[in-house]
Amino acid sequence: MTPNSEHSSEPLDPQFQRDLEKSGIPQEKWHRFSQHGLGTLIPKMGIFFEELTAEYTVATMPVAENTQPGGLLHGGASAALLETLGSFAANEATPEGYVAVGTELNISHVRSATSGLVRGTCIALKIGRRQCVHRIDITDEHGKLISTGRMTNSIIPRR
Repeated sequence: MTPNSEHSSEPLDPQFQRDLEKSGIPQEKWHRFSQHGLGTLIPKMGIFFEELTAEYTVATMPVAENTQPGGLLHGGASAALLETLGSFAANEATPEGYVAVGTELNISHVRSATSGLVRGTCIALKIGRRQCVHRIDITDEHGKLISTGRMTNSIIPRR
């Protein structure tokens, strides 16, 4: 994958474009990922964004292929979904030339999931100039809480 610079008018690398489409990233937001890419974890885990704003972000993830040996949704997969939502939401709030980087993540697992999709819902608790804090709940297809947590991001100059 060879993402283009943020301000480039050149077309995106076809594989990069497919990854963005497969992950549900709205086309009007692709420029935010063109400089540094989407990463490899999101496509591998099947994370799909339904909504993406600084204040409210929603994504789904299949339980299948993200399980621990006992067949339950892996706690690390839930944590990865939580961190992805919090980081993406925080980066929606950053001005040009800055990036949000995770500084704290906490998660509590309250129920297991064995099949279907889980949905992460991320709500901003604080959006500031130097820090963003989001609460993220992960629920199953019946709306039952699987995991809950909080993500703190610091806003720093992009290198």
